[in-house]
Amino acid sequence: MRTFQRLAVALTTAGLLTVSAAAAASAAPAHPVTARQAAASVHLRGGQTAVTTAPGIAAALLGHGIVPIATLPGTEGARTSPGVSVRFVFPVTGGSVSLKPLAGRILHRGGILFLDVSNGKKIALSNFTINLGTRVLTGIVNGNPNARVPVFTLGLAHATLKVHKHAVSARGVVLRLTKAAAGALDTTFGTTLFKAGMVIGTAATDLAV
Repeated sequence: MRTFQRLAVALTTAGLLTVSAAAAASAAPAHPVTARQAAASVHLRGGQTAVTTAPGIAAALLGHGIVPIATLPGTEGARTSPGVSVRFVFPVTGGSVSLKPLAGRILHRGGILFLDVSNGKKIALSNFTINLGTRVLTGIVNGNPNARVPVFTLGLAHATLKVHKHAVSARGVVLRLTKAAAGALDTTFGTTLFKAGMVIGTAATDLAV
């Protein structure tokens, strides 16, 4: 029964992951940051990044029989208003960041398994890493640490940031599919559904520093 419920949640969703801590290094902070603080590299103690799928992504995936399912320790939950979407959450496991220059990495665990329910074809993307310098999120393919590919570019134009004494939060980071990820997904499932630059969703992150 739990498996059926999990599939039902995933079937109403879409989109690839999660992450957007890069926004934490871009938008204007809620509290002033000195030049020395901005230049310093800050170690991350934990946190999480969440991704909410964009409107229409669920219908597009389901129309091709493709189900995205969170892999542990990632989680997912369905939302029905406004419209159907799924929120994936991935724990932050480490990394470090600096504001000036914008640099550092944010490490995550968990991932997304894409499954074609009609024929069993699948591809897994996991262990996401955000590179703040390049504003790209990468992930490993099918559990192979030697096969890490760029999955999303991070759009920070409309992101908002709040800086607190021991925490940083960011909202409104736009996730766009890379050419490499789009090609891997289309090749796996024999579709032309996935396009470079396709908006998969928006991301939010909460970091403990």
